[in-house]
Amino acid sequence: MAHILVVEDNPDNLKLFRALLRRAGHEVVELTSGDGLLAAIAAGPVDLVLMDIQLPGQDGFSLLREIRLSAWSRLPVVALTAHAMAGDRERAMDAGFDGYLTKPINIHTFSEQVAQTLARQRREV
Repeated sequence: MAHILVVEDNPDNLKLFRALLRRAGHEVVELTSGDGLLAAIAAGPVDLVLMDIQLPGQDGFSLLREIRLSAWSRLPVVALTAHAMAGDRERAMDAGFDGYLTKPINIHTFSEQVAQTLARQRREV
């Protein structure tokens, strides 16, 4: 079981992510914006962050920078996005995301990305 923080502003997506993660046995904490992100991480435990990169207010790229400059700089963060244009994945990975998922999600791909990212994080600890 892992503790996963999902930052997603779309209620339907949030409901789907919550169901998939709980079905896999994970604990889920949810935020609908980046407000309070570092506080939620600090309140932890958090093993993985799944974050929409187009949030209202502050986007996922600037929120990722905040995480990388904080005490939780090594926390794995996977980008979630509805925009899958050429170069978007590379841009996200170059920015420091640990994974990249497009929406609407493929359930198998989503589950694989979560499992692989958690396994990689556990090996590094």
